[in-house]
Amino acid sequence: MVRIGRMASPPASPEFSLTRRNLIAALGAAALCPALPATGAAQGRTAVALHARPDRISLRPGDGPGLGGPGPGGPETPVWSLGSGELRFKRGEVLDVTFGNELPVAAALDCRGLDGVAAAEPLASRALLAAGAKDSFQLPLRHAGTFLCEPLLGDGGTAPARPRPLIVTGTSPVAVDRDEVLLIEEWRLQPDGSAIPAGNDPKDSTQIHTINGKTSYDISAPANARLRLRFINGSQRSVLAIKLENLDVRVMAIDGQPAEPFPARNGALVLAPGSRTDVFVDAAGLAGTSFPILLHDGKQARPVGRLAVSNDPPVRPAPFAPAPPLPGNDMPAQLDLKSAARFELALGTPTEWFRPADFKPSAAPAFQAKAGRPVVLALTNRGPIASVFHLHGHHFRLLDRLDDGWKPFWLDTLAIEPGQTQRIAFLAEYPGRYLIEQVATDWAAPRLVRWYSVQ
Repeated sequence: MVRIGRMASPPASPEFSLTRRNLIAALGAAALCPALPATGAAQGRTAVALHARPDRISLRPGDGPGLGGPGPGGPETPVWSLGSGELRFKRGEVLDVTFGNELPVAAALDCRGLDGVAAAEPLASRALLAAGAKDSFQLPLRHAGTFLCEPLLGDGGTAPARPRPLIVTGTSPVAVDRDEVLLIEEWRLQPDGSAIPAGNDPKDSTQIHTINGKTSYDISAPANARLRLRFINGSQRSVLAIKLENLDVRVMAIDGQPAEPFPARNGALVLAPGSRTDVFVDAAGLAGTSFPILLHDGKQARPVGRLAVSNDPPVRPAPFAPAPPLPGNDMPAQLDLKSAARFELALGTPTEWFRPADFKPSAAPAFQAKAGRPVVLALTNRGPIASVFHLHGHHFRLLDRLDDGWKPFWLDTLAIEPGQTQRIAFLAEYPGRYLIEQVATDWAAPRLVRWYSVQ
């Protein structure tokens, strides 16, 4: 196995030679078909207790046991987290959530990708919790997919906050032998073993990437097994690419919404901070065959793990046939752009935007929309580097440059290059108050928020 920081990284292959600008541009290059509709049945209510609390992780050579796995012994890196492992429920369930803040700073629970949960919306509906406080609310799980929960922090954070995957399975079975989450995280490690939280100057820190808390992550499966791999970019600021070399990688969903299956070009996926992409891969080959997993940060590719064919007997004589689309989530079949309400938003500038600790619900909304009406947002990045936009409460379509159609996939997060304008459209389906976020792709950049309303 290869550990980042202990061995020199090999040069990127020609097919995986990227720059930061290429990473951003690749986010809009996919061509998918609309998801197919389906109806989910109610599954009842489930009580869930989540606590934001101090934790530790093994990141350095010689670290002892921790979230990063066993080691030969040594100090670990302090972090803040919501616990380890993914949360997994079924579509249609309603979660009765109790959120406890055991951190020394104010915090709120932010669940990325859950549409139409206005009553639980951080800041816009639920204020930051003081240290030691608790809050209770409901989270209806309207859609199946890959989502992400994280603590939304006020000022004064002294440790990086880890997100926690939230997996919502559909009511219809999916033909895979294994369903695995791969949470990619980025760390800025100081010589004393502490990690610099995003929003602070990384100074002379060392950049480290992990998958599921490990600096080298291996997956083993019998020959001809089909795996559903849910890749999540848990980095707070960086656009990343992940590549499975010499494998047929079929993209099945983006940002929690199903897509018409399509092959990832050269087996590579590009993810903005907080983005999620679900893929199917088959463990093709003889026992002992190994497929490297490479991560590219816009500068160079690094090996971060591998998929290996185990010595177990093949699960079937030959790989599965190509997979049909995943069951749909009842997303709107069409958007009437001619009747859409249109607004403009400037990114890359703090004007009219707030740090979470400074957010005031009494501030004027970025825009207001009538329930049931399409909305078109023109997002212009006026900053010097790429900026990442995230829409709470609704998924959106990325419009074509001529504003005469849209890319056939749904997103909740979009990276925009400096000087560019991107237009997105969504149906204002769920009444309430929701956040919008922007953050520059710079580790020291602050997260900035505003809010919008659907009435």
